[in-house]
Amino acid sequence: MKLNKITKAAICMSLLAAVGCTGDFEEINTNPNGITPELFEQDFNHIKGGFAPMFNNIYVYTPEWVYQLQQNLNSDIWSGYMATPTGFAGGINNTTYALVDGWNGFIWDYAYSNVMFNAYDIAQKSKGKYDQFYALSLILKVEGMHRLTDTFGPIIYSKFGSTESTIEYDSQEEVYNQMFSELDFAVTELTKRVDAGEATSFESTDLSNYKGDYKAWVKFANSLRLRLAMRIVKINPALAKTQAEKAVAQKFGVFTTNADLFKIVSPVYNNPISTISGAWLDIRMSADMESIMGGYQDPRIETYFDPSTQFPGQYKGVRTGIDIAAKSDHQDFSGIGAVVKTKEVVLMTTAEVYFLRAEGALRGWNVGSDAKALYEAGITASFEQRGAAGAAAYIADNTKTPKAYVDPNFPVNNSPAVNNVTIAWDAAATNEVKLQKIITQKWIANFPEGQEAWSDYRRTGYPKLFPVLKNYSGGTITTELGVRRINYVQSEKAGNSGGVATGVAKLGGLDNGGTRVWWDKAAPNF
Repeated sequence: MKLNKITKAAICMSLLAAVGCTGDFEEINTNPNGITPELFEQDFNHIKGGFAPMFNNIYVYTPEWVYQLQQNLNSDIWSGYMATPTGFAGGINNTTYALVDGWNGFIWDYAYSNVMFNAYDIAQKSKGKYDQFYALSLILKVEGMHRLTDTFGPIIYSKFGSTESTIEYDSQEEVYNQMFSELDFAVTELTKRVDAGEATSFESTDLSNYKGDYKAWVKFANSLRLRLAMRIVKINPALAKTQAEKAVAQKFGVFTTNADLFKIVSPVYNNPISTISGAWLDIRMSADMESIMGGYQDPRIETYFDPSTQFPGQYKGVRTGIDIAAKSDHQDFSGIGAVVKTKEVVLMTTAEVYFLRAEGALRGWNVGSDAKALYEAGITASFEQRGAAGAAAYIADNTKTPKAYVDPNFPVNNSPAVNNVTIAWDAAATNEVKLQKIITQKWIANFPEGQEAWSDYRRTGYPKLFPVLKNYSGGTITTELGVRRINYVQSEKAGNSGGVATGVAKLGGLDNGGTRVWWDKAAPNF
């Protein structure tokens, strides 16, 4: 991943034989009727232009097929959120653990060409001069690139922009440490400006719901730190605790109301899942969602999914990793509902933050309250976010459990329920059962953001999901554990093969979908 720089010297060298180079190079090559650099830099336009591509490519709005390959046909499915009725490539694809390089390259390429490149460009123009923009770009960079390292493991991070023929990868531990440092800078810089009463210079550029509010961005940075802290809890519990407590203790704290959550708001485009599900019929409710939300009789299901057109009034999911003879076999099961029929994409909810704190409290961390109170606050926040009634009765229910999955068209896909926990908090339960409850409710609340749910599933094993019935990985991915990462992409193997070799060495395993990333350790959760 290289940045090619065109300089005055390079241009002179290429033109020397034809026209020669003179001392008035800049004057000759300036359009007298164009915008001068001085005019372009008014209102920081030379910096602001890089933000829109960052906002719009963490989660690609358009074209929709890019999002389908960037996330929908991998983590949205591996998380247990969604399933496809379409037998792409004869059914031998990501959903049956035969990872498709031609699909998965979009995850890497869009992150670097649109998120990382623009973060680098903004840094070159703002660092040390207009640090409010540098700070904001760092938060977006961490939000975008932690998704990439959680997908692949070691990545190019600290050395992005190098012109060396081989660009070395950072280990995932190195990436996480740098991200924590970048959040340190961003929080300190923006807090200083809030304390000074400085008016925002970011409102017109901010495509989030924050409208340039520096304090809101600090809360997001703190909440993002909390997420990353919990991710590393099994590999570095001491650092995880330190970072989590730091996030909660910062003067502006973490998300506590639904007004705090982080979402990107497109002025033009709808959530791509609405097209993939509604127009293309390529994505449906999963069997896991039917089992868990259906068994709990969860009222949020009406917002998340549309009733089946084949079975009116019912919510019917598709099991992942099955034999798909024809798309028509399951395409009339439940599509994705009102939650995606919007121009908004929610990337971090307030409910998630409460569940992160609940898990922290369960681990003995100082996160401001006890696990039960935070768990119940997370459910309440999710109900409020979705406009659902009945949170108190739902929280108190200690009888309902997920239900068995029944495929009315193909009984071979049927299965008893696998995630057998109730909703109500049980003080007498083991920490492992309490964690299963926390992550199951966090999983429900975070829908449809599959990237985070897939990471949680790999880290904790919760919620328990139905295993695939067809596994075409050739033995590299186990049916029991599922996909743990995505192998490095062909563009990198062709253009930076030496760098890929450093990544594989730091990965500590074979470059395939069964190798665990750094934080994904098999050790017990407690």
